[in-house]
Amino acid sequence: MAADTGSAPQRWLRLVTIAAAVLTVAGLVLVLAMPGPAARRYPQRRPVRFWHMWTAEWKVVVERIVQEFNDSQDVYEVIPLSIPAQSADTKFLLAAAGGDPPDVMGQWNSIIPTWAENGLLVPLNRELMTPAEWDTFQRRAYPVCKKIGVYKGDLYGVATGTNIWACYLRLDHLREAGLRLEDFPDTLEGLVTWGRRLQRSDATGHLTRAGFLPDWYLMYCTGFGGGFYDWENYRLTLDTPGNLRALEFIDANNTAVGKDQLQRFRAGLNWGSGIEWPFITGAFAITVDGQWRVEQLRQYAPALEYAVRPIPPPAGGQPHFGWANGNFMIVPRGAREPRGAWEFIRFWSGLANPERAATYATWGGWLPLTPDVANAPAYRDYVAKHPQFQTFLEVMDSPNVCPTPPVPYQSFLMARISRTEEKVWFGRRTPAQALAELADEVARELARRKELGYAD
Repeated sequence: MAADTGSAPQRWLRLVTIAAAVLTVAGLVLVLAMPGPAARRYPQRRPVRFWHMWTAEWKVVVERIVQEFNDSQDVYEVIPLSIPAQSADTKFLLAAAGGDPPDVMGQWNSIIPTWAENGLLVPLNRELMTPAEWDTFQRRAYPVCKKIGVYKGDLYGVATGTNIWACYLRLDHLREAGLRLEDFPDTLEGLVTWGRRLQRSDATGHLTRAGFLPDWYLMYCTGFGGGFYDWENYRLTLDTPGNLRALEFIDANNTAVGKDQLQRFRAGLNWGSGIEWPFITGAFAITVDGQWRVEQLRQYAPALEYAVRPIPPPAGGQPHFGWANGNFMIVPRGAREPRGAWEFIRFWSGLANPERAATYATWGGWLPLTPDVANAPAYRDYVAKHPQFQTFLEVMDSPNVCPTPPVPYQSFLMARISRTEEKVWFGRRTPAQALAELADEVARELARRKELGYAD
């Protein structure tokens, strides 16, 4: 991030200073009072310290994978430590500044561009992967997995679980409206038309069920031929015709349904991970959500008839589009056992053995790194039991699914994109005006950063 001649520890200290400034006293106590890792089982081996943010049942799965790795060889012992997500980044920065980071860390926050630019992460393709491994990754990894962990052409994070979004449809609502799943629209415009037929209101005219609402700007841009990043030339793409078409489409649909109606309707929704999810309660006939909802439906609404389909493209647009994020593994600069860290990453992700890794992906209900893992017997058996996952695998294989742009000022950029959508929602700007202002705001921020000595 900073284009100066200071040493790496000095840059770490600057980051820690920023992080410490936003810590509350309670948060600092939480970081310092966290329990240490479990006692070692193999003290004769080389320890590989692994920090992650999974808790509850996910922690059990992660520790089971760790034990599988430890049982698979006799050189390294991975020692897991679960860290509360709200303090994980701060704990990492403090450890890095003190010269004692973990050897490997499981992450899902948007940290790679900032940490990589500051020299906090090891470029895996340059320092730990063999040429054959790097070639395999570039050829075999799903397109979105190659984007999630890359910054300026180097690989800093390997995805072990990707989040993809698609349409969930309630079949009872479709039957009620006289619609058939086999006639699922092949365009976004057609799906909006379906949504109007599925929409319901009470006697006072207030919306009680939404049919389909394309209301997540970031999700739809690439479908319209837009998107916020040029992945080949490493540059932002903001005020473009495709991005404008996406914003205009969303605004036109919100206006047609009624923004006051939508605001009142959304205020009463609970998007939790239990039976209160609006799709389960019947507040949505069609909704766009991630693959983790499959397990939620199995647990809390096993009798609910539903289907999953890719979001159809706008007329003339790009198929199998969307936004994505996920879990990825990083190796910090200064790790004591980077080679052991890489061996663990290879093991879990499937770069070492796809068929073995397929079993681990089913334990967590995760979308895998490569088609080799997805096509392994264990994962095919899992998809046979959960056929909805096939849709997510199909979308995942598309070049039109993109994560957050990998720039060191991601938080600023995402806040401004969200504000752009809000300006249009509240009628303060037209879509064209809002996008032009977004480009101007980002340009001013880049100019300010350069004045302060940052490269980007």
